[in-house]
Amino acid sequence: QVQLVESGGGLVQPGGSLRLSCVVSGRIFNMYDMAWYRQAPGKQREFVARITWVGSTNYLDSVKGRFTISRNNGRDTVYLQMNNLKPEDTAVYYCNVQVVIGSEAYWGQGTQVTVSS
Repeated sequence: QVQLVESGGGLVQPGGSLRLSCVVSGRIFNMYDMAWYRQAPGKQREFVARITWVGSTNYLDSVKGRFTISRNNGRDTVYLQMNNLKPEDTAVYYCNVQVVIGSEAYWGQGTQVTVSS
């Protein structure tokens, strides 16, 4: 059984930094991309950043230059380095795995990020 375990959320002041991690446990018998999404109260879940199996990245426009997504050499852990955090970044952040071929996908349980003074 595949599970995604996130960590690293918390409370931070505006301008601060956090680093989120997501570890894949269990076997996925396919190449897969990894991504972060977020959902603020009263809003729909939105895409934040993605890193593909081969290492290409893309970002939500509002986080470009502030957030960096990366992946470990074993490709089973994804990180989201978040710098210069703003109150509008407050949300529950979810890790996502999407296989490259097919529709197999997995979600983490979410980790709360709160940016407030």
